[in-house]
Amino acid sequence: MKSNRRAGLLFVIVGATFWGIGGTVTKKLFQDYEIDVNWLVTTRLLLAGLLLLLLSCFGKNRREVLFIWKEKQTALQLVTYSILGMLGVQYTYMAAIHHGNAAVATLLQYLAPVIIIVYLLFRRQMRFTRQDGTILLLALTGCFFLLTNGSLSTLSVPYLAILWGLLSAVCSAFYTLYAVRLLKRFDSLVVVGWSMVVGGVALSFIRAPWEAHFDTFTFAAYGYLLFVIIFGTMLAFWLYIKSLDSLPPKETSLLGSLEPLAAVLTTVFWLQQPFGFFQWVGAACIFGVVFLLTLQKAPKANTLEQKDPPLKIS
Repeated sequence: MKSNRRAGLLFVIVGATFWGIGGTVTKKLFQDYEIDVNWLVTTRLLLAGLLLLLLSCFGKNRREVLFIWKEKQTALQLVTYSILGMLGVQYTYMAAIHHGNAAVATLLQYLAPVIIIVYLLFRRQMRFTRQDGTILLLALTGCFFLLTNGSLSTLSVPYLAILWGLLSAVCSAFYTLYAVRLLKRFDSLVVVGWSMVVGGVALSFIRAPWEAHFDTFTFAAYGYLLFVIIFGTMLAFWLYIKSLDSLPPKETSLLGSLEPLAAVLTTVFWLQQPFGFFQWVGAACIFGVVFLLTLQKAPKANTLEQKDPPLKIS
């Protein structure tokens, strides 16, 4: 049990770090090479998804690659998860980066734990603790300072970046919760791979992957693109979803808050984008939920969250 939990913690920490750095690299692509958001999301989902499915074909659960589509109900769940979860998270996150920066987009996305906690409380699938209250307060306070930099009269980031960032938080919460029902039956590699492919195919009707000005790409641009696809997408999503095999959704989402740390540091020190004093205070508040989580003991089997996992999403 302890080894499984440690593996889950390692998976979510590494995955979150890759995703945070990948966000900053994505901003570099938008900033220096003017790559279209729709094209990037379509391309990264299709390529990363196909690579994951290819790996699945050589694994012990290779039969699940096609079996997952056998039942209509399961197929419908996978399509729903692919469009509202995978594609929803990818597109809203990329749009938030495009209109703002990776640091703010990533930090806003980490309102997802707040959404998950509220949802679990509403469905009476967890007990509200003093520590949950502290986490909610830290998240809300952190977002306030992050978006205003301490000033009530002005916002430190564009409105569109805030809108897409908040939508990303909602999609991230859905992505985390809805995945549980599929992971109970199928390997995480298969679930993530197909959800990326389905999401990529859906967005291809808006912008196909071959519709790009490849003549403007430099060697560095291809390198950044490969990093975003392999590390910032394929490995990041798979490690995150794999952690749900041994960690509850709330804990996975909270530990994923390490992603903003990677995004903030690379945005400030690599892209050299300004970050105000109160924005650092806001970031520290959001990072605080990670520290609080490390103090928590693993949930007992008789808790509401373990006894009745959050599967009933209408």
